[in-house]
Amino acid sequence: MLRIARCCVALFALSACFSLAACSAGAGSGGTAARPASAAHSYPYQLTESEWKTKLTPEQYRILREKGTERAGTGAYAEDHRAGVYSCAGCGQLLFKSEDKFDSGTGWPSYTRPATNRSVATEVDTSYGMRREEVMCSNCGGHLGHVFDDGPAPTGLRYCINSASLSFAAGGP
Repeated sequence: MLRIARCCVALFALSACFSLAACSAGAGSGGTAARPASAAHSYPYQLTESEWKTKLTPEQYRILREKGTERAGTGAYAEDHRAGVYSCAGCGQLLFKSEDKFDSGTGWPSYTRPATNRSVATEVDTSYGMRREEVMCSNCGGHLGHVFDDGPAPTGLRYCINSASLSFAAGGP
């Protein structure tokens, strides 16, 4: 019985490590350490933490303001193929267009590029001992996800974005 329990613990630990490593490649799940989204920069759209907590759902707050991650395959837009635009759930800024969305197989909505060259900001994220490029809303600093260089043409980029950080509008802007 003890042997079975040790195996279960080992498998659980291995699974957790695999999920974290896969997240760095875009296919994992779980959260990141809480870091205020506006700690390093000043963004045009600003609210107090109290105002953010009132405006956002608990899940949106955890992702946008504390740099969390939703579990793969659980987001509302991962398998959504409607034509339209995706805006920041925090401030409403246009972020991505459905024409740039593709199925990456990761369980998160993925895009080849932002809607405009000013829609998002990026910075190096070294959490969990990995080096990744974090993607934030350039208007409010909300954490959106990460960008990787393994996407399809024409850019070769994959913007791997949390559904909870987005709002969708059918059609166009």
